[in-house]
Formats: sequence, structure tokens, C-alpha cells
Amino acid sequence: MKRSKRYQSQLAEIDPTRVYPIEEAIKVLKEAQPKVKFDETVELSINLNVDPRKPDQLIRGAVVLPYGIGKTVKVAVICSGEAEKQAQQAGADFVGGKDLIDKVSKGWLDFDTLIATPDMMRELSKLGRILGPRGLMPSPKTGTVTQDVAKAVKEAKAGRVEFKTDKQGCINVGVGKISFPVEHLVENINYIIERIKELRPQAVKGNLIKGAYVSTSMGPGLKIAV
Repeated sequence: MKRSKRYQSQLAEIDPTRVYPIEEAIKVLKEAQPKVKFDETVELSINLNVDPRKPDQLIRGAVVLPYGIGKTVKVAVICSGEAEKQAQQAGADFVGGKDLIDKVSKGWLDFDTLIATPDMMRELSKLGRILGPRGLMPSPKTGTVTQDVAKAVKEAKAGRVEFKTDKQGCINVGVGKISFPVEHLVENINYIIERIKELRPQAVKGNLIKGAYVSTSMGPGLKIAV
């Protein structure tokens, strides 16, 4: 793959063979970043010692980062009755029932997080082909299928991120913006790593994490010590 001049200039300032302490890796990313017109996301990629073909070795969860993710999150809630009022008071951007499901079925996806009450999941599950590939389908494992919609909305607005094992046995998740203070990014990264360790599948033998890397949206990755 042909890399851009910008990518090559960043690559020249790092040692791809070295394992960096997390704090030093963030400092290197900040120093190596050429000026761009947007605030790049810092991404964490973790290579896990799991077999993604086996359901009992998959990891899926969510966590509210201590310092958020640095973006305004649009939250949609599919519910009915009293839950609609609770979602609205908690700050949800879009609230509805079957009317909102119909809107999504026609291609409307102007939200970042979708929350639903359990009673709405039978109808909502029919939209798996639309929501699934985009990672938007609510799930009890990530706290997005719940009766406590107010809590779920507040967490999503506060910077909750969801993560799951992909087909290569890796987890990739944004941990904040490059403009964040170093210590804030370090704490966000450590928070996610500890949460993933807590979700360790019983079927996994040996070390859970084979390797971890941090990078910016458009830059090369640095291997970090975990």
C-alpha cells in the first residue's frame, strides 16, 4: 500500500521495533503529528490471544471513559410510555417507538448510539441488516438494551465507548482526541485495558493480550507496554 508523505514523515520520527511506555507513546504521537485541519482521534488496537471463530472466546463490552472521547454523541432511544419522558429528560437527541423504527428502516441513521428497552427489541431486531454492520444494534452486553434509559443516555453522552472482538481477534476503539492532555489519554487507555482484562473468557489460556498499539486516525501505530 502506498503511504502519503504525511504518513511517511510521521513514520520517520518513530521506532517501529520499540515497545513504548504508554505515556511516552502519547508524547511521541503528539510531537510527530503534522498540523492538520481537524483534531485526530487517538485509537487503541489490541491483539488478543483468542480464537474469534469460537463464541466462548469473544469479548464484548462498554466503558465510560474518565475523560470522554472528545465528541458530541447523538443518542437515539427507542421506547414507549414513561421511558420516553425519562429519555428526553436525560438528554436524548431522538426519542420514539415504532415510528422511530420505521424511520431507521427507511435509511435514517443520524445518530451515534442507539438505546432500546427490552420490549422494543422484537421489532428492532428486524433491522439487524441495517444496524449490525454499523455496530449500532443495541445489546444487553453493552448496556444499550435496558429499562433504565436515563442512565444509558447519560453514560453515552458522558463518553461511553463500546468494543468487541473482530474477525481477526482484535479490538479497536477510540480513546480520545490528540488535543487531550497526555495524562487524560493515558488514563482512558488504562481504563479500557483493565476493563478488557476483567472480561477475559475462561476458555483463554496464557496471556490475554498479545500486543497493543496506539495511533492517530491517519498516522502509524506505536506498540505499547501493557
